[in-house]
Amino acid sequence: MFPSQFRLLKRKLNTNRKVYRSFLTKAEKKSPPGIDDLTPVLELKVWEEINCLSCSNCCRTMTPTFTRQDITRISAHFGQTPAQFKAQWLELDKNNDWVNKIQPCQFLNLKTNMCSIYEIRPVDCSGFPHLTKRKFHEYAHVHKQNIEYCPATLTMVQMLMENYENKK
Repeated sequence: MFPSQFRLLKRKLNTNRKVYRSFLTKAEKKSPPGIDDLTPVLELKVWEEINCLSCSNCCRTMTPTFTRQDITRISAHFGQTPAQFKAQWLELDKNNDWVNKIQPCQFLNLKTNMCSIYEIRPVDCSGFPHLTKRKFHEYAHVHKQNIEYCPATLTMVQMLMENYENKK
């Protein structure tokens, strides 16, 4: 399940990495016309093609940033104080953000690719891969990172590129 989806991602990425990164760099500097209207439409198409449960690479290789509210909510779920939860599962990163101590995520079931705290997961997880979180140029730098990890982000970038190349 996971290895084949991830291998396909890496193959696509390795073949066209420079092209994708170049598109995103240009979009970061100057948004293509209409891209902010197009991304929500394409996002729906992305999710028709991509099933996160066939991958879970984000949970395997990345860590969310845990907000104070996330920590309070999740620690209460486990009957812990926020301090106990942080001591058991989290650490401060170089940006002074609370992140997982370990990878893959301690809440990921590696057999099913499902999150054991899905209903109360961190806000960062619930929004990932943030395809339409902000105006495209404001988040192109994040997409540039996420194409390395997320088939949905890579698919979105491919669809955007196809759309703008067809208009030329």
